[in-house]
Amino acid sequence: MLVRRFSSPASWPLLVTPAWLQSRLADPSVAILDCSWYMPAAKRSGRAEFAKESIPGARFFDIDATSDASQDLPHMLPSAGSFERAVAELGIDAAQHIVCYDGAGVFSAPRAWWQFRAFGHRGVSVLDGGLPAWKLDGLATVAGASPPAVRAGAPAWRATSEPSGSLRTLAQMRTIVADGCASSQVVDARAAGRFEGSAPEPRANCVSGHMPGARSLPFTKLLRPLADGSDGTRFASVDELDAAFADARVDLTRPLVMSCGSGMTACVLALAAARLGRDDAAVYDGSWAEWGARTDVPIVTGGP
Repeated sequence: MLVRRFSSPASWPLLVTPAWLQSRLADPSVAILDCSWYMPAAKRSGRAEFAKESIPGARFFDIDATSDASQDLPHMLPSAGSFERAVAELGIDAAQHIVCYDGAGVFSAPRAWWQFRAFGHRGVSVLDGGLPAWKLDGLATVAGASPPAVRAGAPAWRATSEPSGSLRTLAQMRTIVADGCASSQVVDARAAGRFEGSAPEPRANCVSGHMPGARSLPFTKLLRPLADGSDGTRFASVDELDAAFADARVDLTRPLVMSCGSGMTACVLALAAARLGRDDAAVYDGSWAEWGARTDVPIVTGGP
């Protein structure tokens, strides 16, 4: 049985297609961001690949460079002021519709989508299938970065909300776990082996396993390969997303907190939930990079 699908209150598209974006390349109210980021083991550089090939008019959004450098955890959400400065340097204004994409198809772009929404910018979408889907459709790419194009007279980009409603801290996660996840469901986007404790974590300082009460929903179960069988991915259909959450025993009528290895693919889960009408899912920003490295928190192995 599929879980009940909610009707989204959003008037903006959560996902856009290559054709939709291609028809708006000349529209100054649309800002395109390449948000590519890769795990170190992939030995790929988003910035280097962007310099060689990008969607026309795109600017590079460096997820790590816009993170909170004061914390010893990967790409943590920065302060509002820091994020505002980073957005200003990209020439983005408050009235623009932002479209995020990445070089894997669907991987890191949802993280940028979540960051903008956490600071109150609701007009932000993800290019479904990213650069691989764009190229699969035979659309043109360019080499080299596009300079920031500041629109004269446009309102400056400012954070219009605090991210507290969109993220969860270690202290908050301790409380959630202590109450048996009765107050919020914790949904883990990592691979099943890491969740169950049978596969090692990619970070040497972390043990594998999961938080007591968490549900396992590997983010890959929400994606499908592109039609040409390439390495690129796009989101599964809404009905398939419904089924994936139901199979993971996630109740979409209850509060949700998404977690993963470092807060990256948790945002894939958050975007999938938003497609089902739950656009209020929070993200545990420290995720397993924080929880799995500690000795003062409960960690269990086996199935959920």
